[in-house]
Amino acid sequence: MGALPEPIEELLASALVGELTVVDEQGRPVTHPLIPLYDGERIYLTSSVLFSKKLEHIKSNPRVSLSISDPRAVNVERFRRATIQGDATVDDSDLHAGWERKVLPLWRVKEPAIDFFLGKRVALPLFFERGIIEIRPRRAFLWEDGRTDLPPQVFELVEAGR
Repeated sequence: MGALPEPIEELLASALVGELTVVDEQGRPVTHPLIPLYDGERIYLTSSVLFSKKLEHIKSNPRVSLSISDPRAVNVERFRRATIQGDATVDDSDLHAGWERKVLPLWRVKEPAIDFFLGKRVALPLFFERGIIEIRPRRAFLWEDGRTDLPPQVFELVEAGR
């Protein structure tokens, strides 16, 4: 088992879309759909820097949450819903190759079509200027069978991301 409970890890492994919520400069929550990538300890997301403020919002306030709530975006036998709260950092030190080294292998496993888009790099150059969002999970909520009318299981993950 990794940093998160197994049912949540299963969701992260199969989810093609997760909803990342950050806090903007006015203190309001802002939600962005992104592909969650998980290595057993940290959750990674990658964002184009083109027309995106989410990276700046995270730098200003690293408290974020990631929800997996859309059953059509998750390919699992038994659907559940989950929200993971954590602390995020942004690595935008190498917008061209940094994300390729850190998250491209995880992305390829989840969505092999990324290689098609990599082949179009010349046509979409700004799409490939990407920062990495790394989330260290602190707390997780799990709704068995997706039943949000019932209270979630709550997991406090306080030691070294657990």
